[in-house]
Amino acid sequence: MAIVVRLCFRLFLIILLFGYGLIIAAGIFPVVNGLCSSGDARGRRDMLKIHWLKLFSDILCLDIMVEGELPRRGALLVCNHISWLDIIVIGRHLPGCFVAKSDISGWPVVGYLARQAGTIFIRRGDRRHIQATAEAMAGLLKDGRNIIAFPEGTTTCGDGVLHFHSSLFEPALLTQSIIQPVALQYHGEARAKAPFVGDDAFVPHLIRMLALDKIEVRLNFLPVIAGSGNARHAVGIEARDRIARKIAVAQALEPLAVDEKPQTVV
Repeated sequence: MAIVVRLCFRLFLIILLFGYGLIIAAGIFPVVNGLCSSGDARGRRDMLKIHWLKLFSDILCLDIMVEGELPRRGALLVCNHISWLDIIVIGRHLPGCFVAKSDISGWPVVGYLARQAGTIFIRRGDRRHIQATAEAMAGLLKDGRNIIAFPEGTTTCGDGVLHFHSSLFEPALLTQSIIQPVALQYHGEARAKAPFVGDDAFVPHLIRMLALDKIEVRLNFLPVIAGSGNARHAVGIEARDRIARKIAVAQALEPLAVDEKPQTVV
């Protein structure tokens, strides 16, 4: 009974949170843009986005352990991808623009909030759109913005790291921006339940996350990669390998039971 009450209360808070997000995106952002200079408006929007994500994190009871040094402005952060939760885990710690698949733009409420938050949407397989996306990323990096990307191009169950799409590294190499790998891992009960893969739908998965007592996450900001003089394929391989090694070490310390271990879904 206590679990049901807790879940209902958290669902109520989530509804309020998304309502608050719509007020920020549709009401406060335009006012900030109109009253402040471009740079000041950007800073205030970033503060509001982090504030909203921290509220989301608190409702989900995210227990995040952060290791490593956060990047300075104008960095490309590349991370393994397990769940929509990844965006909250990373986004609550630093301002930045996420790169996401274009279909998220059509999600009710979530898509609108993502667009207003400055998310860069990419259509896989569309060369013209990919080129436009790369140019947008380069412009943001030149402007000192952080970009957070998931080069696997899909989510996995977190027990491995897929091949990285090297095209996402090109804007950082062209602008000589910092490239920082980030390893993200869910632990405890969340290790098997947090992955958002296959035919998962957002709302049912959200409810399952709200039902957990807490969601344990380890977020590792790994040493930066020297991109100057390197090809994008080489940088992509190095970033993937660093993340994979970090994850492998943690998995050796916390093995899943055989009947709980999920399978990676591409």
